[in-house]
Amino acid sequence: MAIYGRRNRSKLIICVLGAFIAGYLIFHKDTQSDSGHASLREVPAEEHRNADDGFYKKPVYEKPPLDVNALGEMGRAVKFTDLSNEEKRKEEESINKHQINTYVSDKISLHRRMPEIWNPLCRTLKYDYLNLPTTSVVIAFYNEAWSTLLRTVHSVLETSPDLLLTEVILVDDYSDRDHLKEPLEIHIANLRKVRLIRARKREGLVRARLLGASIATGEVLTFLDCHCECHQGWLEPLLQRIKEEPSAVVCPVIDVIDWNTFQYLGNPGEPQIGGFDWRLVFTWHTVPEHEQKRRSSSTDVIRSPTMAGGLFSVNKNYFHYLGTYDTGMEVWGGENLEFSFRIWQCGGTLEIHPCSHVGHVFPKKAPYSRSKALANSVRAAEVWMDEYKEMYYHRNPHARLEAYGDVTERRKLRMRLGCKNFKWFLDNIYPDIQVPEDRPGMFGMLKNTGMANYCFDYNPPDDNNMLGHRVILYQCHGMGQNQFFEYSTLQEIRYNTRKPAGCVVADPVSSFLTMHHCSKPRESVPEDQKFLFREDGTLYHVQTQLCVQAVDRTDTGSPGPALRPCSDSASQKWLFEERK
Repeated sequence: MAIYGRRNRSKLIICVLGAFIAGYLIFHKDTQSDSGHASLREVPAEEHRNADDGFYKKPVYEKPPLDVNALGEMGRAVKFTDLSNEEKRKEEESINKHQINTYVSDKISLHRRMPEIWNPLCRTLKYDYLNLPTTSVVIAFYNEAWSTLLRTVHSVLETSPDLLLTEVILVDDYSDRDHLKEPLEIHIANLRKVRLIRARKREGLVRARLLGASIATGEVLTFLDCHCECHQGWLEPLLQRIKEEPSAVVCPVIDVIDWNTFQYLGNPGEPQIGGFDWRLVFTWHTVPEHEQKRRSSSTDVIRSPTMAGGLFSVNKNYFHYLGTYDTGMEVWGGENLEFSFRIWQCGGTLEIHPCSHVGHVFPKKAPYSRSKALANSVRAAEVWMDEYKEMYYHRNPHARLEAYGDVTERRKLRMRLGCKNFKWFLDNIYPDIQVPEDRPGMFGMLKNTGMANYCFDYNPPDDNNMLGHRVILYQCHGMGQNQFFEYSTLQEIRYNTRKPAGCVVADPVSSFLTMHHCSKPRESVPEDQKFLFREDGTLYHVQTQLCVQAVDRTDTGSPGPALRPCSDSASQKWLFEERK
């Protein structure tokens, strides 16, 4: 680990400790005197030889005896169909308050078991427990519901080997709800290895996590969100991989827990990897063929261009070497992409381990404001994306006006670590993303000349199923996003703001325009996706020999572009307009 010394590791650690320890309250028991962890590390040599894996796998706490009839047990859905009016009111209030059905959550045991959903081959993996690094699990929370927070804590304690878990650090980011005050302190006072630290003011997710990391004593930092449930065997694969490669940042497979019924839905099929679109929004997608070929078995780690951000493990020294988090960021959103870019561009690897599964409740929507998330994305673009940041700004013109603070120190960090440029990242780590051309005069709002102030607009109801929906015309708003289109050198009208990128297709039967997958690199463009953008401003569809015209009403009741015989009508003239 000499590399960390060369990079002034001690200065970084002192800086973090000084910035985040002072002025905070810590509530915990003395974990150093906890004999449970020490005794396992000091097992006599004869017992080492005689012990089987079960001895070393022993968790901090065993789960209570299984009650197969208990609500939600083994990840079953909980649905109440006979609630009284008063009970329904309480359920609705819980959803409005937390964006999670905590009325249901409160009825489920804090110690429930999960179904076994991992690859069966994961069960055959062996670990040298005495030589694996230890970990501190950091869980930051703000006004979290009682049952979801404590189910997370108990889940960690009941699925993590006592030998490997140094501590669970709860970071209260200045919550103001009564149940998170003395009742929480009383509850965790009886739990081994659990520490609680309270911020004296609202810090935001990033700085709250750093506060927890600054007092962690484990060799590895493992960050979890505060509404998770860990699958049996989740921890060992993460620590094993970091033992093998200290510069690897490793994520578990994130299984879905339904926010309404708390059904453990899992993650069927091959785990997905993270990406992003040109709005700098995180996206999930399937493992590409080149990555499948690289792996020697189905239990090998999967390289991922980006991480979701809430759940991952990292060697503590390497975390400091990389510059920890960007403390100019506060709320969640964008910090995951920034850290992902930094990992890859500065010499590390970002991976998902298929044998580590952690369930996560994805709330109905964010339970509190994320007004500063845009600034996070701008900071990521300004520090790491080089000239490619313009593609982000083209699709988010308002981001140019966002106050994002001083990034001087983050740019110095990039120089000090000798990090690669963003083109290297796109070419080598994320070659599957379609990089826009954004030629002058050929991108922006696609505006009709005859129908005043109406532009191409594409706003499907579901981001996860965005292809196949109809393109409409809507009043031009200049905000990019759903009104941002590009005319490519391959004669396509591309909508590449979101991922997957889509190309406009003309249906010769209905005459309307819809969105379909674009051709892949080095593939020929389908004839129904080819348009000539002619000098007179007409969009000529090659296959049908018709022109795109702004039509007042479609059968959906909204104006829309449609194919019509070519004429000199102003409603068949189009131009790209960029909002700066």
